[in-house]
Amino acid sequence: MIDDRWISLFLDAQAAEFGASQNTLLAYGRDLLDASSWLKQNQLSFETALKEDIENYLMSCAEQGLAKSTRARRLSALKQIYLFAFQEGWIDSNPAIEIRGPGRDKKLPSTLTPGEVDRLLKAAQETGRTDEEKLRSGCMMELLYATGMRVTELATLPLSSAKGNPDMLLVVGKGGKERMVPLSSTSKSLLRSWVLEREKQETANKTAGKSASPYLFPSRGKTGHLTRHAFYLKIKEIAVRAGVMPSRVTPHVLRHAFATHLLQNGADLRVIQTLLGHADVSTTEIYTHVLEERLKTLVLENHPLSKSS
Repeated sequence: MIDDRWISLFLDAQAAEFGASQNTLLAYGRDLLDASSWLKQNQLSFETALKEDIENYLMSCAEQGLAKSTRARRLSALKQIYLFAFQEGWIDSNPAIEIRGPGRDKKLPSTLTPGEVDRLLKAAQETGRTDEEKLRSGCMMELLYATGMRVTELATLPLSSAKGNPDMLLVVGKGGKERMVPLSSTSKSLLRSWVLEREKQETANKTAGKSASPYLFPSRGKTGHLTRHAFYLKIKEIAVRAGVMPSRVTPHVLRHAFATHLLQNGADLRVIQTLLGHADVSTTEIYTHVLEERLKTLVLENHPLSKSS
């Protein structure tokens, strides 16, 4: 029960003080409950565990065959809750502070070709049972690729942010951090059409005595807006219609495509960092493989020694 209370108070603090999203809180909760369960099986708790106990837990995770990224995330969750407990005065020393993680395997992000993206965007405008659904699908896909937004950022956009035919959208990212993202001409056009549709919906709701939704992409679910899972299923349907392998298409892959295609066309890495909402440019550097390939091509095509005599 002490562990459960630690987790509950820690998650409350993350939400209240740092604006952690629901997805972040769920991830923390899952990782900490797993660690707590292992500790209980070994007659331990967060309060009584020592450094070697936490290391043994991480070793058990490795023995289960869990990926480096999963083990690194679980250690991060433990470091965070122990830091919180130490600051709150629940413990006199932090047993996790000196534990080093397994690191992460850097994988090149999956992406799509510009041609594949074009097919997806066209298919999106044809996917849906009604004209309204087709317009919504087309607008969401176009915005996702045109701005590089995370799917949660897109799904929670307020209707007010899109009124007035804006050239840029204000996006609230991780930790409540705000950034501006520019809109392409096509995304502006589709967004304008969708806003007009949304205004019709709100007028009809008021006439029927229903409450208005503050979201650009509303839903009847408890969140009030379209969920990540619902859009994930929709994007698979769009991929099938576009003739692109569904396993290769996710909202996050479109975000990768946005960054990759910008770099291929000469955008600066710092600009990409700002547009993606990365706190540190090191996160954006995963895309430098694209930059390196482009530089190699430039050298091969333009350096005198590369040309045949």
